[in-house]
Amino acid sequence: MNSEMLSLVSTVAIIVVVLLMIGFGWRNRLRRQADVAPLPEVPLEPGVPGARAEGQYVASTTAGDWLDRIAVHSLGIRTNAVLSVYSHGVLLDRSGAPAVYIPAANLTGVRQESGMAGKFVEKDGLLVITWELGTHTLDTGFRTRRAADKDALYDSLQQLIAAAPQADPSGK
Repeated sequence: MNSEMLSLVSTVAIIVVVLLMIGFGWRNRLRRQADVAPLPEVPLEPGVPGARAEGQYVASTTAGDWLDRIAVHSLGIRTNAVLSVYSHGVLLDRSGAPAVYIPAANLTGVRQESGMAGKFVEKDGLLVITWELGTHTLDTGFRTRRAADKDALYDSLQQLIAAAPQADPSGK
């Protein structure tokens, strides 16, 4: 075997090993996150949104840890999406992945960031929605396609969070 063929075989072998390691890592993450509650059901007829924008669903992570992607329920997969804010909650209609509906009572905050989970943009270029899913608190990132849409979504989300009844932490 000449040196060119040996280099090719070695490179292909290294690529295969790396891909297998990534697959095992993702499978183990799914196993570790098996206790994450199922997603709330998407309303059949949600109504007319107060604000709506196209963009990119970045990912959902453990709140405060922008590197800890949530792998279950396809929440860690980056996709194109439409974010709609309704009086009863938020709907992220994702392309190629299940829609994510966040009831208003589960929302705990919204902020603007410059990055999360491998997506970095200009200062305050991402909307990050903090919400409760069962016993877990998640951060979900969304990047609007047009910068002008971000402010309208941000204001709408803040109003929704301020108006929504919050769950009692004591469980009463």
